[in-house]
Amino acid sequence: MLYSFQENFVLPLSHDEVVHGKGSLIGKMPGDEWQRFANLRLLFAYMYAQPGKKLLFMGCEFGQVREWGHDTSLEWDVLRYPVHSGMQNWVGQLNRIYRSEPALHLLDTNPAGFEWVDCNDNLTSTISLLRKSESPKDTVLIVCNFTPIPRVGYRVGVPEGGYWRELLNSDALEYGGTGVGNLGGVHAEEETAHGRPHSLKLTLPPLGALFLKAG
Repeated sequence: MLYSFQENFVLPLSHDEVVHGKGSLIGKMPGDEWQRFANLRLLFAYMYAQPGKKLLFMGCEFGQVREWGHDTSLEWDVLRYPVHSGMQNWVGQLNRIYRSEPALHLLDTNPAGFEWVDCNDNLTSTISLLRKSESPKDTVLIVCNFTPIPRVGYRVGVPEGGYWRELLNSDALEYGGTGVGNLGGVHAEEETAHGRPHSLKLTLPPLGALFLKAG
């Protein structure tokens, strides 16, 4: 990110990633089936959280198993399995939120649109960041847990109090997750954290991402 805002960026998970023996995106993920799909949902969440336009190649949005081949159709038949249809639902929801929330796209090429909350918590492999627009009310908090361990009572500093609604949870059952989360949202507490006057006490899902917004 040293020069993220000096050029107009595309964040590609492109054709070249899933051909010529490289395998599919889901095939690159580590762990058992649940971990592979959770990891891929988390990768897409992190991609959409970052500044820059998104590029995702066909078949990746539902976790196609084999690498892409120009002589054959996509593996649409795998959508009968909940893990694949859940992945498709997740990418669909990411697209809807990306379009509807100004903070996720309006200031893509402006450093004012991005702020780390904590990118140094290497002990728990967790990061948190804010995406912002020209209006403070649009601010979106994204928290990612890159381990298969749920984090209960994880405190994250936020710029304002009130109720923070859970816009997205990559571990929701509808996406093929385990359903670990915050029951729709969390009330901010008047306890400082990360240099901010308020904080949220969150339950972070395993290999999961949360998108939250005040109000």
